[in-house]
Amino acid sequence: MNLAQKLGYPENTKLLIIHADDAGLSHSENQATIQTLQNGFVNSYSIMVPCPWFYEMATFAKNNLNYDCGIHLTLTCEWENYKFGPVLPISEVSSLTDQNGYFYKTRKDFKEHAKPSEIKKELTAQIEKALQFGIQPTHLDSHMCSVGVTPEVLEIYKELGKTYNLPVFINKEFVQSISLSDEKYNFENTLLADNLLIGYFSDFEKGELKSSYAKALDSVQPGFNVFLLHPAFDDREMQGITINHPNFGSAWRQIDLDFFTSEKCQSKLKENNIQMITWRDIQRIRELTN
Repeated sequence: MNLAQKLGYPENTKLLIIHADDAGLSHSENQATIQTLQNGFVNSYSIMVPCPWFYEMATFAKNNLNYDCGIHLTLTCEWENYKFGPVLPISEVSSLTDQNGYFYKTRKDFKEHAKPSEIKKELTAQIEKALQFGIQPTHLDSHMCSVGVTPEVLEIYKELGKTYNLPVFINKEFVQSISLSDEKYNFENTLLADNLLIGYFSDFEKGELKSSYAKALDSVQPGFNVFLLHPAFDDREMQGITINHPNFGSAWRQIDLDFFTSEKCQSKLKENNIQMITWRDIQRIRELTN
């Protein structure tokens, strides 16, 4: 049986999770994420534990257990003037940081410097910090898909899912597209998202991002689909964070907020007979089949 059948739906059902990344990044990101959960059609989000605004979103998560909340495992920091680093003392995971003690900006630099033992140590610490705060995570996912740079790092990610009995978000094509390794990945016995839906910079540049999101919902395929977005307000805080980084920048994130709280989004979900599911649904199936 495929995932749809295990969940009690017909074999060809279009399953979808609409997921908001990067909660905890900023106050703007937090408030927009909450808005998409409460007034929109996002039904999953994940928190960046190392970020300065973790506390605000973690408090929301602890007090709103009805929403699926994952841990957005973080090993890189792509921003120019806004930086964060490990939750562990730098002396314990120095291979993960630059000369100033912050995460590397690119996956390439991360891959070239990071020691697997320190990757596992830091990611475990991020999960433990979330648990100690009182968050009840529904899954794990990864910022910038940095855990996908090599098969060895991806195995650490998968192992953490087993250790904490949590589903991990993996899309085979996305991992392969950002891979920095010639080695073969092992996707056997792993729950994979069949299709990843995400915005593209070319559509943003042409002013067609909203329409591309509508078209993406029109083209959702039968199987397990995940739509990734990054809602935030196009305000001075986010403009400062995303300076010189229009790809997933503040203007883009405002569009994410606007579309996924719109009647257009709602109508597309209905028109295309899309069945919204949650990570909790997937966890329930995993527990029944193990």
